[in-house]
Amino acid sequence: MTSEQALPKVGSYEFLVEPFHCDFSSHLFPGHLGNGMLNAADYHSRDRGYGVAELNLIHRTWVLSRFAIEILESPKAYDDVLAETWVETAKKFFTSRNFAVLSPDGSKPYAYGRSIWAMIDTDTRQPADIFSIKDGLLSKYIETDKPCPIDPPSRVVLGHDLTLARKVVAQYNDVDVNGHVNSVKYIDHVLDLFSLDYYKSHRLRRLDIAYVAESHAGDTLCLYTKQTAKTEDEEEYVVRMTKESREEKDNEVEIVRCKVKFVKD
Repeated sequence: MTSEQALPKVGSYEFLVEPFHCDFSSHLFPGHLGNGMLNAADYHSRDRGYGVAELNLIHRTWVLSRFAIEILESPKAYDDVLAETWVETAKKFFTSRNFAVLSPDGSKPYAYGRSIWAMIDTDTRQPADIFSIKDGLLSKYIETDKPCPIDPPSRVVLGHDLTLARKVVAQYNDVDVNGHVNSVKYIDHVLDLFSLDYYKSHRLRRLDIAYVAESHAGDTLCLYTKQTAKTEDEEEYVVRMTKESREEKDNEVEIVRCKVKFVKD
């Protein structure tokens, strides 16, 4: 049995909530919570032999397609937390991966996540067969018995009459090792649509985001938004993000769809 085959299906990774990753209330920024989940995904896949670095050698990579985060209680500065991740299903071109962020002993849940990933050919940018990698190695790590108590990522229906709220030019800090705007940076841009005063009375409960196309440094990102629900205790918004065409300024390409739900704090 190889070391890859000997590893458990569920990966567990401890990390410290650093104070500079926290907001004005000393709670972990949602973007950094998302980063913790995605880092766990990277460690989990790398240790089992189908991580990004190894896939890049054969011109393949993972691309995040959909991501949902549900926050029960945000960790605070200096908290030790445990990020768990596991693959729930896998098909030829897509796989679903779940997350749980817990206290170190596992007794207290902070947040859960669900995600859908595609494998692509880095030369053609077309879908690639997941089961062609190491004779279908990933299929040995599918965990169907561990529950994830939140709904899967939604389709994010936008409807009509969204209003342009902001334009942002993608810069150095937006771009990751893959050369395009980082998945979590889109989340940061969406959450920045709401004021500091808003966050003094509301907190993010759930975020669903669908990644439609890539953007790069220098692209102008246009964020359109609309409130879709409001009760005494909850508010829900949808956000559509596009990039302006560099050749045709009046033409925009959709890159992200997002839905956020806030609760009164």
